[in-house]
Amino acid sequence: MSALGRRYAKALLELAREQGETEPVLRDVAALAAAWKESAELRGIVRNPVIPRSALKATVDAVMQKLDCSKLVRNTVNLLADKGRLAHLEEVLHALEELAEAETGRVRVDVISAKPLSDAYYARLTEKLKRVTDLEVVLVKKQDSSLIGGVVTRVGDQVFDGSLSNRLSELKETLLANGHTP
Repeated sequence: MSALGRRYAKALLELAREQGETEPVLRDVAALAAAWKESAELRGIVRNPVIPRSALKATVDAVMQKLDCSKLVRNTVNLLADKGRLAHLEEVLHALEELAEAETGRVRVDVISAKPLSDAYYARLTEKLKRVTDLEVVLVKKQDSSLIGGVVTRVGDQVFDGSLSNRLSELKETLLANGHTP
């Protein structure tokens, strides 16, 4: 989670708590995050440096209006637009999702593998992480063929890299440290 994303996310959640709007804000953030993930067009517009700030703000505001987002969420996103930080919207949404999950006793775990893993593996991993974190685990399954094999698991800021590409890299470093040439 980026520092900028965390800062905006914390500020929004603090305001939501103060105004008794936590649930609606979390619901709106989930809807906006889903719209962001589903719409390549929206991501393309927001990330396009040529589009004037006012047009970006109007586009994102139209999306939030269609989603019926609360005033707090709209004001936060408009503040990002005013400060020229709308390109960081994804970071803020990601930070908000993580903070919202923590607030509701859940933790997001990214599981990245070269190929799909069995449901039994995911079930065992979920159960183990639930015992370790004492939180409800929300698995986010991703694939990355560059890993060659193995699994990378990310829980918050902690990364457990059990990928084959990482193991090969570690082996290479060990060999080089011991005076062997590749």
